[in-house]
Amino acid sequence: MSALKMAPVDAVVIGLGWTGSIMSRELTEAGLKVVALERGEMRNTSPDFAYPRMADELTYGIRYKLFQNLAKESLTIRHTPADQAVPYRRLGAFLPGNGVGGAGVHWNGQHWRMQPYDLQLRSNTLERHGANAIPEGMTIQDWGVTYDELEPYFDHFEKVCGTAGQAGNLRGQQIAGGNPFEAPRQNPYPTAPMKTLYAGELLTQAGKELGLSAFPCPASNCTEPYTNPYGVQMGPCNYCGYCERFGCFNYSKASPQSTILPVLLTQPNFELRTQSKVVRINTDSTGRRATGVTYIDAQGREVEQPADLVILSAFQLHNVRLLLLSKIGKPYDPISGTGVVGKNYAYQTNSAVTLFFDKDKHFNPFVGAGAGYTCLDDFNNEAFFSQGNGFVGGAYLSSSTSGGRPIQQMVLPDTAPAWGSGWKQAIRDNYNHNMGLHAEGSSMAYRDCYLDLDPRYTDEHGLPMLRMTFDWKENDILQAQYMIQRMEEMARVLNPRHSVSGGPKTGSRFDWRNYQSTHTTGGAIMGEHAGQSVVNKYLQSWDVPNLFVLGASAFPQNMAYNPTGIVGALTYWAANAIRQQYLKHPGPLVSA
Repeated sequence: MSALKMAPVDAVVIGLGWTGSIMSRELTEAGLKVVALERGEMRNTSPDFAYPRMADELTYGIRYKLFQNLAKESLTIRHTPADQAVPYRRLGAFLPGNGVGGAGVHWNGQHWRMQPYDLQLRSNTLERHGANAIPEGMTIQDWGVTYDELEPYFDHFEKVCGTAGQAGNLRGQQIAGGNPFEAPRQNPYPTAPMKTLYAGELLTQAGKELGLSAFPCPASNCTEPYTNPYGVQMGPCNYCGYCERFGCFNYSKASPQSTILPVLLTQPNFELRTQSKVVRINTDSTGRRATGVTYIDAQGREVEQPADLVILSAFQLHNVRLLLLSKIGKPYDPISGTGVVGKNYAYQTNSAVTLFFDKDKHFNPFVGAGAGYTCLDDFNNEAFFSQGNGFVGGAYLSSSTSGGRPIQQMVLPDTAPAWGSGWKQAIRDNYNHNMGLHAEGSSMAYRDCYLDLDPRYTDEHGLPMLRMTFDWKENDILQAQYMIQRMEEMARVLNPRHSVSGGPKTGSRFDWRNYQSTHTTGGAIMGEHAGQSVVNKYLQSWDVPNLFVLGASAFPQNMAYNPTGIVGALTYWAANAIRQQYLKHPGPLVSA
């Protein structure tokens, strides 16, 4: 049976998370007729995130209601190209979102800007340390765009989100209380920083003793009544402790639902179709022009949606898979090093030290917020990278209280019994008397860490699954161990009765079973040259100029910071290029 063919539109948007919502709003504002295709269900703050329904750890935290259903579609995983990949059958290391809002629903809210040094990481590393500083097999690249170019778009996305924070560098002037390593910003944060919780007070004290400078995490957990540039009202965070894995019922945590969709969904030139899974980006006989997409609708029908402009704005892993399924761009080959689609998969290198105190210290962990962090950036900045620490990369350190949920956030020392009355007593003794020190570290790109299509496993529609090849490398392990040493120094200052350190060690293999972060990146990377990247500096496909590929799939390697801030800024940057340049003169925006 032939596909049902819909009437042509100006633009089709694949996925309605952060990037799809931003781009849909920008294109409808430019007067285009836009259709957004979302593979999951419709979700909105009311009624889907309403209290008390959303404060249900079992449904959302343990049974993963907001996430991808691996029974219908998963990916396969392996450590090296020599291994046999097996399906990722149970959500663990990362949690791809599903439904309107995507991962923008369940994130914690950390809203960082990219550092200028990171955007030219390869060039800066070569200039400061020489070629020998880049290990054999490491394939880091420059992004092809500068901080100065992106600064207005960082600023705008913060205003859309009502981001809370304390400026550390306002137009070149150092501001007390903010991040002393922050790149210059033109405007303060839209709302005041989040409250410093007790764990953050202790981190600040230890930092002062060690000569380090603590500051509040930039947080898209709005701290005061606020109206964003779209006229959408947001409310102040009430520190309920239900951020990660949950939608915000208080209109406080920035998500597409709380910042953009209330306006976008009212536009007459915008149409949203949920339960619509795109399986192919269609191209003409030359392969150089996208003609639209083919998707499977809620009734299982194959539907063709013609469009002049295609915006690929799904989750990072889905972006890469759809490019491979559509045969757009040359697939990456780790043996020859040729090809680009699937290249430079990267993750995040995290480590932690958990501190257990006597009962005279009360942390009240149930009073928290997803981005209620106090942070240190001393080991993740240009000066630190210039010191030659034996590895490429860095991390920011933090202590947070994000909630005290009884299942997932029941933190116990390694000496506690695993069951029975002793386990119950350990909970009573430790629930209110512990804190964590965390290092969120960068993840470099390597020749043999990549994404491709699995030759054996398929999804519910018979299409090849995406295959991930990834493992820890010596550079990342050295970084993690360095950060553990720094956190153990802080722990000695704070003098707990017991502490437990964790993170990749020599000989460690990446473990997909335990949650680490959903900061999966790369595979459709941006860059200065067509032979080294999938998209140009405006996130435009080198091969198909009327296709733009948004999101963390564009990262050539991963920074230490959480990715949402740079993802949003890059989307507004790309949208501006489409509106100001592409729509006036359709075609390549950068010469290949």
